[in-house]
Amino acid sequence: MFIFVSNLVKMAIRITDECINCGACEPECPNNAIYEGGIEWAMSDGTSLTGEYILMDGNAVDAATKHKPVSNDLYFIVTDKCTECKGFHEEPQCAAVCPVDCCIADDDHVETEEELLAKKAKLHL
Repeated sequence: MFIFVSNLVKMAIRITDECINCGACEPECPNNAIYEGGIEWAMSDGTSLTGEYILMDGNAVDAATKHKPVSNDLYFIVTDKCTECKGFHEEPQCAAVCPVDCCIADDDHVETEEELLAKKAKLHL
């Protein structure tokens, strides 16, 4: 018999194209994973990271390297920095404050709670 335990499987959060660019989510993110459309991002932004960092896709980057925006038009979440607020809050704060409910689970980036907590620990030494 298969029993699904929902608290073991978590996902990064993504912002849908229903975003109204209100910006309510950005200051709520403890990992500084949310950026306004068109803004370059770095792993070191709002974290304690320095030096080389291995991204989820296996590529090594300098934590201070600026990357192209994920979106030019809408707020976006950097998956490599999103921990679904694990270790900080009981629920993703971006989703909690979004007035149009466009901060949703990203089915393309499934991680366990343990993986999210490990990511949080690496981001905030």
